[in-house]
Amino acid sequence: MKKIVFALLLALCFSGCKKKNATPDVSSIKADIRLDRFDREFFAIDSNNVLPGLNALHAKYPLLTPIFLQNILGLDSASTLQGVKRFISLSGQLHDTINTVFKNTNNLENDFKKAFQFVKYYFPEYKLPSIVTIAGPVDALAQSESGPTPDFLGPGFLGISLQFYLGRNFSVYKDPFFIENVAPGYRSRRFSKEYIVPDAMQLIVNDIFPDQSGGKPLVEQMIERGKQRYLLDKFLPATHDSLKTGYTRQQLDWCRENEGLIWSYIVKNEDLYSLSPAVIQAYIGEAPFTQGFSQELSPGNMGPWIGWQIIKKFESKHPELKPRDLMMTDTRKILDEAKYKPK
Repeated sequence: MKKIVFALLLALCFSGCKKKNATPDVSSIKADIRLDRFDREFFAIDSNNVLPGLNALHAKYPLLTPIFLQNILGLDSASTLQGVKRFISLSGQLHDTINTVFKNTNNLENDFKKAFQFVKYYFPEYKLPSIVTIAGPVDALAQSESGPTPDFLGPGFLGISLQFYLGRNFSVYKDPFFIENVAPGYRSRRFSKEYIVPDAMQLIVNDIFPDQSGGKPLVEQMIERGKQRYLLDKFLPATHDSLKTGYTRQQLDWCRENEGLIWSYIVKNEDLYSLSPAVIQAYIGEAPFTQGFSQELSPGNMGPWIGWQIIKKFESKHPELKPRDLMMTDTRKILDEAKYKPK
């Protein structure tokens, strides 16, 4: 009996150690990080004497400054000085809120450093961007491959728009105009600082392996998006899945509990190889819920989560594959060999 107990304890210990060791130790990997507060330097400009401040800003941020002025503030050369003066004058409350929420960015820098260490572990040749925080108009969401995003990748830098991370209860996010024209409630509930790194790292994932799912059948788009979730998970192994998926914890629990039901419904009610934009939109893309499922418990954009589960199943059968190899594996091969049949 003692031998059996010892054997069980040994097996449990081995299992626990194995699981723990599944995440590589990246503590010795060098990942230089620099976070600049462009937002503070911009709002430090004297609104009564804009030109010297803008010139100093441009000298320090020669690539970002024109992007900020033209693409984010929407100014042309003729309207720059007056436009900057007007924006600074009208945005005092916004600036004060940002300085309160982001009094310092030490934790943010540490979180980015950890994520970048994993990036360098898996892709040592990848050139890490610097990080720069900005504060633009509250209707200036950037566009990315996967839809609207508060962040953007510029030449050599990663821009973080702090006006979209002020907490879900920030009054502007509750304004009817904002809800109607910028971000509905199911989207703006993620406008909190804990989403900064997951949102930004999704851009890094897409920079390393651009989303090439456009125009492909439903199931292939699900798997391609699942690949991106898989790689994001590699870069943020300690981050809760709710932050990486954008689901609430309740929605995430519902998906896990009903994984078999979800897949069964899709297989029975949809053509997995459908090219219909309406069918694809039902499972991929921002929405408050997924049609055909609980409006209270199901999340929108459920296709990438199912794709991620298919990737996990495939990975379990091919543990020898490195992330780079898995990301380049054909989606149909993944589907065929995963033999995904959740209960």
